[in-house]
Amino acid sequence: MPSTVHIVGAGLAGLAAAVRLADADAAVVLHEATDHAGGRCRSFFEPALDQVIDNGNHLLLSANHAALEFIRQIGAKDALLGPDRACFDFADLATGRRWRIEINDGRLPWWILSRPRRVPGTKALDYLGAWRLFTAGPRATIAQSMACRGALYERLLRPVLLAALNTEPEPASARLAAAILRETLLKGGEACRPLVAARGLSHAFIDPAVAWLRARGAALRFGHRLRRIVLAEGRVAALDFGEEVAALPPGDAVILAVPAPVAKTLLPEIAAPKSFRAILNAHFRIAAPQGWPAILGVGGGLVEWLFAFENRLSITISAADRLIDRDRDDLARDLWREVAALTGLGPVLPRWQIVKERRATFAALPAEEAKRPGPETAYANLALAGDWTATGLPATIEGAIRSGNRAADLLTAKGLVKALPAG
Repeated sequence: MPSTVHIVGAGLAGLAAAVRLADADAAVVLHEATDHAGGRCRSFFEPALDQVIDNGNHLLLSANHAALEFIRQIGAKDALLGPDRACFDFADLATGRRWRIEINDGRLPWWILSRPRRVPGTKALDYLGAWRLFTAGPRATIAQSMACRGALYERLLRPVLLAALNTEPEPASARLAAAILRETLLKGGEACRPLVAARGLSHAFIDPAVAWLRARGAALRFGHRLRRIVLAEGRVAALDFGEEVAALPPGDAVILAVPAPVAKTLLPEIAAPKSFRAILNAHFRIAAPQGWPAILGVGGGLVEWLFAFENRLSITISAADRLIDRDRDDLARDLWREVAALTGLGPVLPRWQIVKERRATFAALPAEEAKRPGPETAYANLALAGDWTATGLPATIEGAIRSGNRAADLLTAKGLVKALPAG
C-alpha cells in the first residue's frame, strides 16, 4: 500500500478520484495550481451582477449515475433540482413557435407515438433515422451515419448533440453521439430528467467535496503548481513544484488530473486531444416571468439554451468560436434582444456579464476522440484522469467524474491501494 496518493489537479476529475480513494482510507494529497478547487466547474462572485454565478451553465440528467453518486457520497444529494418527469421546453425565434417534449418513463418509447408529446412536425418512423449511429465505426461522423436535416434533427437531435458534444454535430463523432443517446433517450424518461445546480456548481459539487475530504484527513494544497514530473526506472520518482521537490517513496502513486494541454506539457509522450471548442455564457440580472421554465431550448438565433435562476437569466452557446472575438457590448445587446423577444421583458438591457471559455472542451471529432488516452500510462505508479481522457463520453461533468473513478480503480487493480467500495 502507498503511504500517499498524490492527485494533481482539483477539478472534478481530481476531486472524484480523491473522494474515491479517501473513502477507502487511502492517504490523499491534492495539489492544485490555483487558489480554488473546481476547475471549469465552479461558482464565483460577479461584481457586474452583484451575485454569485457559475463559470458555465451545466445541465445534468438523471442518467448521470457517477455524478449523482458523487454528490450523494459528499452529502450534497439535494443540491440538484429538477422536475419529477422528463419534459423539455423549446422555442423558435424565427417562427415564434413553442413546444414541449414529454418523454415517458420506461424503455418503450410510446411518447413518440403521441403527437402532443413528440417533436412537432415529426412522425414516429422519423425516430428510426438515428439508428445507424449505434453501428457506426470509430472514424464515422454523425453526418455519415444519419440524415442531418428535418424537423427531428433541427428541433431535438441537433440542439441536444451540440450541447453535449460542444462541437457542430455534422462532423462530430458518431460514436460519442450514440453514447449520449444510449444512456439517455434509449433508457426512457427515468434517465432523461433534467437536473440543475440551482444554488451553483460549487454548492453542489465543489464545496461539499472539499469539506468531505478535509474531514477525512486529506491534504489540499492550493497554489501548488506542478512544474515537472521526475521519472526514473519506469515510475514517478518525484514531483517538482519549483520551490519544493516532493520525492515519492516506492509505495506512493500519482493521478494526473489536469487539462489536456497541461498534461501534454508534463508528459509529452502521451496522446491527447489537440483541438478544442469554445463555450460562451451570458448572464443578465433580471427575474424570469412568472411560470417561466427553468430551462428553454432555443432555435433560430444566437441563443441556444436559456436558464432561469433566481433573479437571473443565463444563456449558453456551444461551439462558440465564431463569437469569441466579437465586441462584448454588441454581443450583449444582440443576445438581450433575443431574450426580450422570448420573454417579453422589454428592450432595456439589464446588468449583464459575458463569460468566454476559448478552450472549454476538446473538439468531439473522430480524429480527436482517437487521441484520448485511458487512465493507464507507461509508468507503474501514474494514472491519468480528466474529461478529455477516454471515458466513452464527451467532455462533461459525468465524464470527468467517471475518469477520476477509473483512475482510482486502476491503482486498486495494480495493487497500489486496497480494494475500493463498489459503485
